[in-house]
Amino acid sequence: MKYKTCLKKGSYHLLLLSALMLSSWAASAQHPEKRLAVLFSKDNKEILVAAHRGDWRNAPENSMKALLNSIEKGFDIMELDVKMTKDSQMVVMHDQTIDRSTNGKGKVSDYSLAEIQQFKLKNGLGRITPHRIPTLKEMMLAAKGKIIINVDKGNDHLKEVFQVLQETETLNQTIVNVGDNLTFEYLKSHEVIPAQAYLMVVVNMKGTDALPIIQSYLPNKKSIIQPIFDTDTLKNLQMLPEIAKQQVLWLNSLWPSLNGGHDDDLAVEENKKKESWGWLIEKKPAILQSDRPAELLLYLKKAGLHF
Repeated sequence: MKYKTCLKKGSYHLLLLSALMLSSWAASAQHPEKRLAVLFSKDNKEILVAAHRGDWRNAPENSMKALLNSIEKGFDIMELDVKMTKDSQMVVMHDQTIDRSTNGKGKVSDYSLAEIQQFKLKNGLGRITPHRIPTLKEMMLAAKGKIIINVDKGNDHLKEVFQVLQETETLNQTIVNVGDNLTFEYLKSHEVIPAQAYLMVVVNMKGTDALPIIQSYLPNKKSIIQPIFDTDTLKNLQMLPEIAKQQVLWLNSLWPSLNGGHDDDLAVEENKKKESWGWLIEKKPAILQSDRPAELLLYLKKAGLHF
């Protein structure tokens, strides 16, 4: 051997074996199915980062490029939104219309898949890019085995959303938003939910029924609760750390109306991270959704809350 080190041959092979085992463990730890399942363990100490509409500051929102950037940058989750075309195809799009985010106009539901894919997506500055509107199936195949996906805005088409996830075999790496302020009993009576599906309900904490809605999901062991609140003075917010002992919490650091003013801009633009992300972390979320995922990821790593 030409290695000029003080390591003996046996020690070198032991070091190599340890490195290979560590690499294998790291790869396993990053597997989205396993990372999602770990959130439901009472021993979980990690906070995962969800990139809102993907890496939209560097790629068109809800685009394939936004997904690939999110995977490359190590974000744990990409949140995306879905709509249905005239010919019943699920595409990734936030708005009911394509006016804001593409060079076209009109409702998604006015176009067939072939027609809507002729348009080009705009970036965050409103400039037209070469990227087209992806289908949910395309996005799920690209994400398979690489990143957790959160499907939002599909409340009216849950059957079709679950069908795509089952076809692509990505059901166990996906969180599906099922609606706002619905009890689990109501959901079960109106939708057919696959037993292995991870569900998320959005709960407005200003509602008098907020806590009963949250409690209704206790029987479902794959439910995630997303509390939203436009003020931080609500008394029931004090219950969130206790709720987090039994249920998985998803909090948002997006805009102030979702977090009582403890938002991303406060953290990044005003450099008040303790008052924004720090305040949210005190509520014991397992997931934080952010428009500044790279900065949030770094913050969590420094705090020992992301591994």
